[in-house]
Amino acid sequence: MLHDLVEQYGPALVFANVLAASLGLPVPAMPALVLFGAMAATHPATVGTQLASVLILAIFATLIGDSVWYLAGRIYGGNTLKTLCKLSLSRDTCVKKTERFFGRWGVRVLAVAKFVPGLAIVSIPMAGAMGTAYRTFLTYDGIGAALWSGTGLIIGAIFAAQIDMLMASASRLGRMVLVVLAALLLLYAVYRWIRRRQLIKKLATARLDVDELDALMAAGRSPVLFDIRSREKRMLDPFVIPGSLFADERQLNEIIAKYPPDQKLVIYCSCPNEISAAWMAKQLNEAGFSDVLPLRGGLDAWRDSGRQLESLDEEPAPEVHAGVAPAV
Repeated sequence: MLHDLVEQYGPALVFANVLAASLGLPVPAMPALVLFGAMAATHPATVGTQLASVLILAIFATLIGDSVWYLAGRIYGGNTLKTLCKLSLSRDTCVKKTERFFGRWGVRVLAVAKFVPGLAIVSIPMAGAMGTAYRTFLTYDGIGAALWSGTGLIIGAIFAAQIDMLMASASRLGRMVLVVLAALLLLYAVYRWIRRRQLIKKLATARLDVDELDALMAAGRSPVLFDIRSREKRMLDPFVIPGSLFADERQLNEIIAKYPPDQKLVIYCSCPNEISAAWMAKQLNEAGFSDVLPLRGGLDAWRDSGRQLESLDEEPAPEVHAGVAPAV
């Protein structure tokens, strides 16, 4: 029965599955490719004849879904990344790591992005936001899609005997297997969501509001302001709150060495949940700093309030690095 189903509808199911996954729906696509590869190896005279077609369809489906995200990044720029940051079940810092990875390797990262969890969903719209030519995007994304799809089919063919045994066992158990798998996927998604909400709640104990920061600056008691957005995010949104310094949460020791423990520090980013800023503030508090707060709402809240921004094109802010601490 499974053989007949795969022979008749396999290519269409793989295409739909891969397309849905590329569009960002929470459905895994690799298992479908692995299963088809296994079925092609065990039934070469029937399913095996469709192997090349399935590979082409999987690549085509990937390029369609990825092109949608590319265009979203091209049209909406950094706002697309903010939306992903808000919807992601991972920490905002994971999105920032992906931005930095793309900044280091450029569009070439798309050739391997499908193999790294979370990398493709951020790097693809980022390619559009950074102005990558569509032809260049298709070239590297097509290479990645071919490698990824081909790997799934090859894995299925290599382990065809073992997969066939598993499918035989599953068929004896009937629909219960599908129910259990669906329940496990749902439980995993709920677990990740609960962990994320717990982290946000844990880090949301203290914030500095935009009005409070503005009052401190107007009174001449401005704190040290750290903009901890990635370099790539600053390229997409080249504005900062006046007087900001660029800082990297991976270099906390440099900040600890530069400033006295009683120095007032305010940290901001651009992710909707401010997890990166809150996490860095927590780390500095644990290192002995007594007055460190993330800015509620980050850069967007400052901008939305109508307050002044400083253009990086006109007056770049210095980077925090080893050396003499700037006067504050």
